Amino acid sequence: MPLPSVMRAVEISSPGGPEVLHLVERPVPAPMAEQILIAVDYAGVNRPDALQRAGSYAPPPGASDLPGLEAAGTVAAVGPGVTKWAVGDQVCALLPGGGYAEFVTTHQDHALPVPSGMAMDQAAALCETFFTVWSNVFMRGGLKGGERFLVHGGSSGIGTTAIQLANHFGARVFTTAGSAEKCAACVALGAERAINYREEDFVDVLRVEGGANLILDMVGGDYIPRNIRALADDGRLVQIAFLQSPKVEMNFAPLMVRRLTMTGSTLRPQSDAAKADIAADLATHVWPLLDAGRIAPVMDSEFALENAADAHARMESSQHIGKIVLKVL
Repeated sequence: MPLPSVMRAVEISSPGGPEVLHLVERPVPAPMAEQILIAVDYAGVNRPDALQRAGSYAPPPGASDLPGLEAAGTVAAVGPGVTKWAVGDQVCALLPGGGYAEFVTTHQDHALPVPSGMAMDQAAALCETFFTVWSNVFMRGGLKGGERFLVHGGSSGIGTTAIQLANHFGARVFTTAGSAEKCAACVALGAERAINYREEDFVDVLRVEGGANLILDMVGGDYIPRNIRALADDGRLVQIAFLQSPKVEMNFAPLMVRRLTMTGSTLRPQSDAAKADIAADLATHVWPLLDAGRIAPVMDSEFALENAADAHARMESSQHIGKIVLKVL
């Protein structure tokens, strides 16, 4: 069946709140060398989409200006040099952008098969969070079994993924969340202790336990010096976002005295080769767990593509537990 020439898509009309997301028609993109074209069933909604919408997270050179960093669907066409996929294959994929649309292109090495028996809405919720968590917690942060691991925002997409993976690989998992309901959800996923940050100080809790060997943080601001205090000697802090400020005044002497490591990364600007390495690692270590149903994305809600503004409002309310997706086809 020939491909259509135009598609429905959601674009950012100007920097601003959720109301600047509008349904439009765009030309269907053509896959370039080593790219696949995906007919999108569902697209994931993530914090970087909201940052892009607000005007503070520009797409990298050559990427679509449309939001959307992950999707699941069917391969509709392949570009020159594609060897991994064929038309008709069902895939979930990390995207450089463009996921809020009926069709999107991505590098063939950034797609993975839809896990066995998994619904497409769940598959669309995998890649942005699993690529981020795996690369930062395990590849960069070096989390090992038996270590004490703290992830902030445990009820978020990143948090629910990190709790499950860290627990599966034998770490002692601690997390923070903002309500009793969210804390209970985190414990159900495998957290040893969920700390309601409105009632307790995570620094005090972790220091009683001997300190965290690894912390994954997306809050920043005044959490940064508090994270330093919550680390064990030789501990590692991995920063992946700043819901508060990226700027803070702090004393760096403890880094030397206690041999601490501070690092971090963002996923979207990394090279195709770097993202392919993460995908290959996930295929080896994580996708078998998804195939077996031993871990799964936690789903919060689903919105129609044309209601992307409502999906963003839901995400920015911070009332959600797990992932939000857009139903596209």
